[in-house]
Amino acid sequence: MGGGEPLLRIERLSVRFGGITALDDVSFDVTEGQICGLIGPNGAGKTTLFNCLSRLYDSRTGDILFAGASLSTTPCHAIAGLGIGRTFQNLALFGSMSVLDNVMAGGHCRGRSGFLADSLRLPWVAPEEAALRRNAVDLLDLLRLTDVAAAKVSALPFGTRKRVELARALASRPRLLLLDEPAGGLNHEEVASLASLIRTIREVRRLTIVLVEHHMNLVMSVSDKVVALNFGRKIAEGTPAEVQRHPDVIRSYLGAAA
Repeated sequence: MGGGEPLLRIERLSVRFGGITALDDVSFDVTEGQICGLIGPNGAGKTTLFNCLSRLYDSRTGDILFAGASLSTTPCHAIAGLGIGRTFQNLALFGSMSVLDNVMAGGHCRGRSGFLADSLRLPWVAPEEAALRRNAVDLLDLLRLTDVAAAKVSALPFGTRKRVELARALASRPRLLLLDEPAGGLNHEEVASLASLIRTIREVRRLTIVLVEHHMNLVMSVSDKVVALNFGRKIAEGTPAEVQRHPDVIRSYLGAAA
């Protein structure tokens, strides 16, 4: 899937922390509708790249273009409003709130109402809240969470909480979804289910997806293209089959003897 102009363009991105180069002149494109897998050993630079996309980190050189516009001056809190949603390796949910309320919270970045508007009961608040609720209910149905809509998140199994976080990221109606280790902590059956879910989300919500993942079977089964990093540099880019066969990828995972 995917074609035409890239929705996301990484241009010669470099990031340094003190004397350590975390990303070194990395470039690649992701076209609209693609699922792009980002792989590499620990310390390869995958999470650093995600944090640049989320504007948690600044790059030393290079740029990130989203829908043709540079993200270099966009503050972190404005990223979701642009149309970029993200999940995290470590779940960042509101444990004492219900599943439905957690998902609705994810949609507030798109709305006009804030604390003051809510307090004053301004006229647009009620319709906006109703739209947020409808969107959240649709997402609970899509991610098979309807039965636990009223449950407190803290009471749910880990795999279910991962789906809640995914629903919350989707609540902002992103064009680009960043999935950070979505299979982390899941069992074999849950990973197989996640692969199907990621494809369904792409089709139903018409999304472009970039995922960082150590679970190779998941990456290779869902991705249209794969980008491999090692020690901050891009070492391969192509279809899953091409990247799996690339000698530098084989060496980075299996060692020089391979």
